[in-house]
Amino acid sequence: MRLRIGKQTPLHFITVLLLFFVFLTQVAAAQSEMPRPALVVLSKDANQLEIIDPASYKVVGKVPTGAVPHEVAVSTDGNIAVTTNYGAHQNGTTLTVIDLNSQKQLHTVELTNVIGPHGEKVGDLTGPHGVEFFQGKFYFTAEGNKKIARYDPAKNQIDWTFEIGQNRTHMLVISKRTHTIYTSNVNSDSVSAVQPSPDGGHWTSTVIPVGKGPEGIDISPDDKEVWAANSGDGSVSIVDTSSKKVTETISVGTKHSNRLKFTPNGKLVLISDLGSGDLLVLDASTRKTIKRLKLGTSAEGILIQPDGSRAFVAVSGDNKVDVFDLKSLDVVTSFDGFQDPDGMAWRQ
Repeated sequence: MRLRIGKQTPLHFITVLLLFFVFLTQVAAAQSEMPRPALVVLSKDANQLEIIDPASYKVVGKVPTGAVPHEVAVSTDGNIAVTTNYGAHQNGTTLTVIDLNSQKQLHTVELTNVIGPHGEKVGDLTGPHGVEFFQGKFYFTAEGNKKIARYDPAKNQIDWTFEIGQNRTHMLVISKRTHTIYTSNVNSDSVSAVQPSPDGGHWTSTVIPVGKGPEGIDISPDDKEVWAANSGDGSVSIVDTSSKKVTETISVGTKHSNRLKFTPNGKLVLISDLGSGDLLVLDASTRKTIKRLKLGTSAEGILIQPDGSRAFVAVSGDNKVDVFDLKSLDVVTSFDGFQDPDGMAWRQ
């Protein structure tokens, strides 16, 4: 059908038509616009990754993922995101690889009957959860199999796995100095330190007993300490990375600690309390809680902006993300529209 506009065409019709074309143009621009930097947020109940403009807090893109994505990491160049699709009952069996520039899925990585880079049978990697990008690859936990594994996006392949042997290996962080991987093992009340040999050909693991139910975990910017937030007893275990031993345990009075993050300058530590909906702010040097804020129902994921100016906290029970100013130590705004938000990452 060809639309004809002539001298007899009503002016109001032409006006409406022009406004309609302007609207379509704006929609197309919004869908293709990809800000730098950007915040990515997982909506677990919607099975999708949402891309947020951190200047306006507007959603500029949505990309489907696998079932119930919990955590996400973004490559250093900001081009690729990988989500760990945990499943409804820790039974997830996929990663989703997303091109952030085109806002489209690149791959669905199947984690059942995995074959290694040399044709060896790796088996299943169920319940993928924590994920970190390091030196060109994505490292993730597989809770259902007591393992950690590594995904190479260049080859679209799982190229390494390691048996942790602890129950419900949940989150992981990586030392940039020693390349040691630290995992929180919820049901074994431990942290594992997995360290490579100097040539990288052999890995060893040290099991470090901590408090009850460690979940949130982070490493200090100077690589000297690992802090584990224990969900079962309201404490934080502080591990010395040189000795790989707990040097101090502090009580923070949480009902169910979920995530723990250092600020980039190492001065503050943030802890989200899934049980109370609170956000705790600790002084890293004195080990004291200096502020506790009620955010809402079920405070979960924490993402700290790399310049240290603000933190984003996913308040999953209220389907919102709070913006926390790290100078005033107050929530300055919130944005909503999510469906059970949790894991977040920053795209430079």
